[in-house]
Amino acid sequence: MEYKIKIIVLCLGILFTGLTAGLCFTWSNSITPGIGRLNDLSFLQSFQAMNRAIINPSFLIVFFSPVVLLSVNAFLHRNAHPATFWSFLIAAVLFFVGIGIVTIFKNVPLNELLDKTVLENLSSLELKELRTKFEKPWNRWHIQRTIASFMAFALLLIGIIYYK
Repeated sequence: MEYKIKIIVLCLGILFTGLTAGLCFTWSNSITPGIGRLNDLSFLQSFQAMNRAIINPSFLIVFFSPVVLLSVNAFLHRNAHPATFWSFLIAAVLFFVGIGIVTIFKNVPLNELLDKTVLENLSSLELKELRTKFEKPWNRWHIQRTIASFMAFALLLIGIIYYK
């Protein structure tokens, strides 16, 4: 029974971490560069629409469940090969800090600033100021999330190499 729980937690952790890393990679490499080419109003409207659409149950489960799963996984493998345990533990910490903390304290406040703004009521200058306040900081923090999720995923794969 314990072995089955370990495998289930490990597999779900790898799956959801991989999905999150893929999502972050896609946003970093295609979505934000693509909408970055738009004018200020179109950029801000696009980001508002995507932010509103992405908040749904399947996204929230995939994006945040590794915070719990990877911590439980590290605990369940505390007596495993040291390379496995440390890979799993570091993956859990990286995901917690790089995805959980960064998202909640950096990206979400920027998303909320954008969400509460009625863009159609802003002048061209105000749109430019809002974009300047939003775009570079959001992208900078998102790159951190992309790196953290990729590293966590890679560490999980490294950990299973030594898994016994």
